[in-house]
Amino acid sequence: MAAKKQESNNQSKKRKQNPDAKTNTYSSFSKRPKLVSSKPENKQEKKPFKPFKKQNFGKLKSQSGEEKNTPLSKRERRLHAKELTEARKKRRKQHYTLELELARLWEKMRQRNIVKEERSKIIAEAILKMKGKIPEIASSHVSSRVLQTCVKYCTQAERDTVFEELKPHFLTFATNKYAIHLVMKMLDNASKKQLAEFISSLRGHAASLLRHTVGSVVIEHAYHLGNATQKQELLMELYSTELQLFKDLSSMKESRLPDVILKLNLQKGSVLRHMASVIQPILEKGIVDHSIIHRVLIEYLSIADKTSAAEIIQQLSGPLLVRMIHTRDGSQIGILCVKHGSAKERKKIVKGLKGTVGKTAHFQYGSLVLACIVSTIDDTKLVTKTVIRELQLILKDLVLDKNGRRPLLQLLNPNCTRYFSPDEMASLSLSISSLNAMQGELEVNSETKSLKDEESSDKDNNGREVTMAKPDESTSPETLQLIEGGKKDPSIRRQELLVGSGLAESLIDICIENAEELLRSNFGKEVLYEVATGGSGGILQETLGDKMNTLHEVIASLAAESKFEESEKDHVLENFHSSRTIRKLIMESSMFATTLWKKALKGKCEQWTQGHSSKVICAFLESSDAKISKLAKEELQPLIDSGILKLPEKKQPANK
Repeated sequence: MAAKKQESNNQSKKRKQNPDAKTNTYSSFSKRPKLVSSKPENKQEKKPFKPFKKQNFGKLKSQSGEEKNTPLSKRERRLHAKELTEARKKRRKQHYTLELELARLWEKMRQRNIVKEERSKIIAEAILKMKGKIPEIASSHVSSRVLQTCVKYCTQAERDTVFEELKPHFLTFATNKYAIHLVMKMLDNASKKQLAEFISSLRGHAASLLRHTVGSVVIEHAYHLGNATQKQELLMELYSTELQLFKDLSSMKESRLPDVILKLNLQKGSVLRHMASVIQPILEKGIVDHSIIHRVLIEYLSIADKTSAAEIIQQLSGPLLVRMIHTRDGSQIGILCVKHGSAKERKKIVKGLKGTVGKTAHFQYGSLVLACIVSTIDDTKLVTKTVIRELQLILKDLVLDKNGRRPLLQLLNPNCTRYFSPDEMASLSLSISSLNAMQGELEVNSETKSLKDEESSDKDNNGREVTMAKPDESTSPETLQLIEGGKKDPSIRRQELLVGSGLAESLIDICIENAEELLRSNFGKEVLYEVATGGSGGILQETLGDKMNTLHEVIASLAAESKFEESEKDHVLENFHSSRTIRKLIMESSMFATTLWKKALKGKCEQWTQGHSSKVICAFLESSDAKISKLAKEELQPLIDSGILKLPEKKQPANK
């Protein structure tokens, strides 16, 4: 303790000895003496912080230079700010004054109630002001709108003048977000010669423009407006470098890529590499909404090997595919992805449809993809949760819609040619050749291996030998599922989606509540017919037989209504659509025919012997069930003998 006190005293003494010493840590180590300067040190004093002083618009300088302290009103300050903005725009924009004049003229020419002659005068004045400056002002959002209106309403001579000025700059304007609308308006109003010139100017630039989010819209618009030859010219450039360089090669009749390769002796590998270099950037950017891209993808898959095809399917499986299925080629790509995709990829496709199933079902081509999903994907829980539940919310609209009813009809009566055209049936049966070849190899290998494997065979009840085919062990499960498609028994899948999900019960309820409307509808009658007959294979009969009987009674009660009651609508037996539906039901369903006869027609057939209703009566005699024909023959035969009722003549085959 004493030692510590002594040290503290020594320190205090040292401090007292040097009271004026500076607190510089390096001063004691300096050996050179410090020179005293003659000038006093100017120590910089810290100035207090002053906030930013706002510009005072209240002070204006007079002509003599003196400031006036008169404060400006809000309106004056606003006008002063507007003047400054106008001055800045004049310095920045070369044709700012011209754009203001054009905007005033545009407000007049775009009115709907303006006289045609007056509009023509205003348009002529505007084109005269813009002459020689159109390429410079076309990229402006104001001038572009003025030019669009002028092109829409001007004469052909004035339109030709604008076209000639814009012609050297089409490629530049095709990538501008404002000028693109002018280019598309020019294409809409272009003559055949001008359209051909524009498509020729795109030669060599189609691939680069398709990779551009704005430019791809112009290519798609030109593709839609062009004829078959011009469309082929745009597509050929995307197939191969040779077709891009030599114009004569692209002018040929063959439209499918395999035929083109065969005729021109092109190297398939070179074509695949070139198309992959075109397609990959487009898919990475997500520019998949255009039909020309869908066409290129379909052609690519037609020649692609199994690895390339699998990569494309993997890239497209998900939300991208939802944006493609509104076109014919896009729906075919969707069907191929569903058929050849792995379980993981199919799950992505179904989840990508979430929230858009109802909208997709109303599309002509989107409904085909949904029909393929419900008849291919084995994960019925996922399909029920995502697809079936959304369909149930708008079930009545779907039943009455031409396209919306297709997924329902596919479940009720799969692949029926009455509801799908030959072209649509061909789309549903599409497949990728390289993946099919892979499947064929695996099937051959599995059959060979199963024949050699004696332990995998057993016998059935009749004593015949049944061989259990096994896939090749070298094949991965994902690859096997990729090439095989759905593994589940179609009847089990259909039972789970239609009956197990509650969709069938909801359908019958809709048919009971809206039986008359559906019978008279051109499209709803077919859904009603399939539900009333129990679907293909009688799938509804086992579990929903009671509800089907209720539906039969409802239809019979509509037919039992008096013919002579005053009503705006014609009777269901005399209506064109409903009479034919009831006639088909009589011939297909014995239960319905019995109910209808007992409740509506027994003892009343004489009043229904004319018009459309006579075909309904005759259907009892044409029924394949002998009990039904016997039921009605006693009452109908006297009418036939007396000539009151005439049996329809059976149509003979054309070859006879």
